[in-house]
Amino acid sequence: MKVLVIGGGAREHALCRSLSLDPDVTALYCAPGNAGIAEVAELHPVDQLDGDAVARLAGELGAELVVVGPEAPLVAGVADAVRAAGVPVFGPSKEAALLEGSKAFAKDVMAGAGVPTARSYVCTTPEEIDEALDAFGAPYVVKDDGLAAGKGVVVTADVEQARAHALACDRVVIEEYLDGPEVSLFAITDGTTVLPLQPAQDFKRALDGDEGPNTGGMGAYSPLPWADPKLVEEVLGSVLQPTVDELRRRGTPFSGLLYAGLAITGRGVRVIEFNARFGDPETQVVLARLKTPLAGVLLNSANGTLADQAPLNWSDDAAVTVVVASHNYPDTPRTGDPIEGLDDIAAQDAPHAYVLHAGTKRDGDKVVSAGGRVLSVTATGSDLTQARERAYAAVGRIRLDGLQHRTDIARKAAEG
Repeated sequence: MKVLVIGGGAREHALCRSLSLDPDVTALYCAPGNAGIAEVAELHPVDQLDGDAVARLAGELGAELVVVGPEAPLVAGVADAVRAAGVPVFGPSKEAALLEGSKAFAKDVMAGAGVPTARSYVCTTPEEIDEALDAFGAPYVVKDDGLAAGKGVVVTADVEQARAHALACDRVVIEEYLDGPEVSLFAITDGTTVLPLQPAQDFKRALDGDEGPNTGGMGAYSPLPWADPKLVEEVLGSVLQPTVDELRRRGTPFSGLLYAGLAITGRGVRVIEFNARFGDPETQVVLARLKTPLAGVLLNSANGTLADQAPLNWSDDAAVTVVVASHNYPDTPRTGDPIEGLDDIAAQDAPHAYVLHAGTKRDGDKVVSAGGRVLSVTATGSDLTQARERAYAAVGRIRLDGLQHRTDIARKAAEG
């Protein structure tokens, strides 16, 4: 099978790494890719928001499966253009991707499906914003209705900060605060059958101890030793399957990756948000543990044949990812700094630890930073303690001026 992956971050590097290890994949392409992905896939330039250009590239390459990584191309309808060209594609239609593209649409779907979530108001005027903030009180949860690359949510006890964020959005969802630990649960679906993956937990705040501003994610781990063993089964029955059934009932079937961001509250599981694609950095740890070859599973989703898929096979090992970010991330990150130490990790830490590139590019014979989140250092081990040790040992070899990373990824879970 010839596979084309769309995107250029660490999530796409994780997808390409897994696909490159799949014996059924005879050719692997990525557009536009990055410096790390170039080691496992052939890179091609493309405007990833231009569906016709992506479909054209898929045709030229003879791709038999297109995997759309990021949310923006999905919300722009890139999967529709590829499907219309007759190429199987892993990723939802533009209409179904609104589940991530609009928080208000997601709330409406959840209401129709009877899915448990936070009470919320959709606001478009300053008066509605003030009423909603007053109704819920602190801590305030304010979400930009549209896509914001993981940075559209503000959770704060400061009403003025909450109001300022709300006023800066065209349309905003203000909702009750959900207490309790958060879990990310991915599921692959063809619009009817739903196949859940293993849960992960990510770390959104920039600094240790969950301090600092919200980011796209600073690390993740899987499995979750503290979670109820029946969690996946429960979420499949109460959240994932009802949502997929509701979207199909509405005539907008969802096929691809459905990502449920969950809060495990004192009153039970509640949905914080849905995403319409693999999450970053959780994908890095989930795929590190998946033993079933990936391409066939994604193709079954694209072709509507997921009911024929054999049960997934998982490693008992734990996986930890630590994100290495550039100076001043998430504000205005500095780029263009040389990255050194990558060869040392390949020589000394493989196969248990490896580096997935996010914001990188090649500059002559050097690899340089090209974004806020630069690398995802991922490691596996017999338990979280060993996986953490291996991940942080590898992080310690990286030299990048002004780099920052959290030192407490998975620490609490490892300590039990």
